Amino acid sequence: MTSVLITGANKGLGYETARRLGKLGWRVFLGSRDEGRGRAAAQKLAADGAQVIMVPLDVTSQESVAGAVRLVREHTDRMDVLINNAGAAGGGVNPAEATAEDVHAVYDTNVYGPVRVTHAFLPLLQAADNPRVVMVTGAGGSIAFVTDPGQAVSTMYELAYTSSKAALNMITVRYAQALPGIKFNAVAPGEVATGRFTATDMNMHTGDLTVTEGSDPIIELATLTPDGPSGIFIDRLGPIGW
Repeated sequence: MTSVLITGANKGLGYETARRLGKLGWRVFLGSRDEGRGRAAAQKLAADGAQVIMVPLDVTSQESVAGAVRLVREHTDRMDVLINNAGAAGGGVNPAEATAEDVHAVYDTNVYGPVRVTHAFLPLLQAADNPRVVMVTGAGGSIAFVTDPGQAVSTMYELAYTSSKAALNMITVRYAQALPGIKFNAVAPGEVATGRFTATDMNMHTGDLTVTEGSDPIIELATLTPDGPSGIFIDRLGPIGW
């Protein structure tokens, strides 16, 4: 049975990804910082027939990440897929007002979080036959996208979120280069070419794509075959510029 750990999976894109992979017969380790919401989400998925195990997981805490590894090891000796989905939007602070503390708070989840979780689960990933890691980033992490004057984000002056996702993109590439036995890929849950993005709590549901549509490229990367690519950045429509 294929096993997947999804961080931030109690709602939104993470939950929808868990639901879809559960429908494929995968064993889903549902990571959730809020244990109550995580258990409610897991119970809902289980009632729909999924094999799901709730994993208390705060990606900003090394202790929590270590506890997640211990719990997962009680159920399996390998991890086929890791989806680093948990993210923080930050307060949209203008660069002129942004402090190092503002940036650090977002990086702790969006950059250090995936590094903590990936590092901790590497042994389990390396024990799998076709391990895959999906980094959920965003169009805002694409310098090509942010510097395109035709895109609204080019005049949305914000420092922490977009730069954190750009950093996560680079981290994805460096992992892919250093660990050829594992597929590391980045995904933007939207459509860069059309400017459409997914409606989630993070953007106050202002997007016009559903979570099912937004999770399409996540599912695509999670289900890559052994001859699939590594070190790529895609959205729902295909490869996008870094």
